[in-house]
Amino acid sequence: MGAMNRTSDLSSGQSRMQENCSTTVPTSAPAVAAPADEPVNILLVDDEPRNLMVLESILENPGYRLVMAESGDQALLALVASEFAVIVLDIRMPGMNGFELAQMIKRRPKSALIPIIFLTAHYSEDRHILEGYGTGAVDYLHKPVNAVILRSKVAVFAELYRKSRESLSSNRALTLEVAERRRVQDEMRGLQDELERRVEERTSELLSANQALQQIQRELKEADRRKDQFLAMLGHELRNPLAPIRNAVSILKKLVPDQPELIWCRDVIDRQTGHLTHLVDDLLDVSRVSRGKIQIEKRIVDLADAVHQAVEICRPLIDSRRHDLKLSLPAAPLLVEGDITRLAQVVANLINNAAKYTDEGGLITVAVQAENGGGSGNAVVRVRDNGRGLDSESLANLFQLFYQADTNLDRSDGGLGVGLALVRSLVELHGGTVEASSPGRGQGSEFIICLPRATREAKHEPPAPPPPAAAGLRVLVVDDNCDAAKSLAMMLKILGHTASMAHAGVSAVEMAMRDRPDVILLDIGLPGMNGYEVCRSLRQQGLKNELILAVTGYGQESDRQLAREAGFDMHLVKPVSLPVIQKLLAERASANRA
Repeated sequence: MGAMNRTSDLSSGQSRMQENCSTTVPTSAPAVAAPADEPVNILLVDDEPRNLMVLESILENPGYRLVMAESGDQALLALVASEFAVIVLDIRMPGMNGFELAQMIKRRPKSALIPIIFLTAHYSEDRHILEGYGTGAVDYLHKPVNAVILRSKVAVFAELYRKSRESLSSNRALTLEVAERRRVQDEMRGLQDELERRVEERTSELLSANQALQQIQRELKEADRRKDQFLAMLGHELRNPLAPIRNAVSILKKLVPDQPELIWCRDVIDRQTGHLTHLVDDLLDVSRVSRGKIQIEKRIVDLADAVHQAVEICRPLIDSRRHDLKLSLPAAPLLVEGDITRLAQVVANLINNAAKYTDEGGLITVAVQAENGGGSGNAVVRVRDNGRGLDSESLANLFQLFYQADTNLDRSDGGLGVGLALVRSLVELHGGTVEASSPGRGQGSEFIICLPRATREAKHEPPAPPPPAAAGLRVLVVDDNCDAAKSLAMMLKILGHTASMAHAGVSAVEMAMRDRPDVILLDIGLPGMNGYEVCRSLRQQGLKNELILAVTGYGQESDRQLAREAGFDMHLVKPVSLPVIQKLLAERASANRA
């Protein structure tokens, strides 16, 4: 227990250390996990052998295995060979001093957590103490050391080490895992190099594929543009022959004597023309919806009004198939916010669908009702029939574009497969839903439309008085289709107007500037000088107040915009119905009288 700097014989001190079961530093012994009841290792580091003997005598304990090192290098070797509970380290040593050794110990993950107690007889200033703590020491004792204090501090760390030694097996496994991870890391480096090489190759392939894909996007856009052009041209080419047919039917209605056979022929032509017109409109509408080009003009409307319009549209087909149509409408207005023309188109498509797929003499019911009652909730339209019905496969695909529920060879009742797809798209544009149900084949079907009810009341405006009958207007009909021009001119003459015709743009300008007609019905697709150029020329040459109407087979929104820009007063799509023509001419005649 005496002072550590007292002298003693080195050889006898070493002999004593061996007798007390202390150990010297091995040079190449591997680290071995000690059993839980084995003594704990304590490393004593001092360049003075006599000081080591003093430390040995102070810390002599059956529970300790004292390992002594006389230099920093020996201490490092001991740390490689064994695990230690605590290190008692002298600061002042030749070569590597205690501070430097502590720094190296703390840098090694294996020994970084070993507590270090510094011993010194020379460094007592605050800066030295702070330097000691800065290197990772847990305590700093001055020589001559108090034996009780030293034993007490070492005992604390030894006990902590004993408690942590229970996890030594896990630590050893962790060491093995670290080694395995290093091996795996080496393998991963090799794999990563290989992966980088493959990534470079794949990147090059993807760049090439992306360039090819971009070319395909460009080609798809071009194909889409050409499709739009084709649909526009299809509509034009189909509507052009429909116009003279519709005009001829109107003439027949005015002139044909009351003979049942002739009336039947006239009505057949009228129905089939209407059917063909409906198919063309649906085809072009569904194309516009799919491209987001269709617009709806919303206002507060009574859903029953849309149903009445739809029934009017479908009446010829219903009557021809001798169906019984029953309407169930609410007593009070059922208001929704929507485009009444499009809503009528939706309901008409469903009624037409029911009429086509119900055998003659069937029953079709159209019911309009409020869901949940009160002033909120949904407005519901149900179209029910007792026709051919639908199976589960048909119900699942019914609203897909171009899907045909019945594909019988005669195609007697078939269509283009666009009507129900258009119904769904238009209903969704109104914020609603549509669904179909059927008990099965031969048991009829039901289609249900749900629309959100309007949250505000409709503005009640008195209906405008009908315009007075028009007569005596001078009308110029311009169309390169001679049948269309002649039939429209004939119909105008029957209505009491003076009609002249032109079949080319240049001659139309000459006639219009010479005769100054009240109304010009002008086709767009004219040879040489198209309808836009004709209208623009007429406006520039002084025909500012004359009514110029575009009557054309081109019905897309872009066509309407071009018509407005060219100076047309209105854009009408062929075939134009007789009531529309009569209304516009009556309004013009009324304006002339005013």
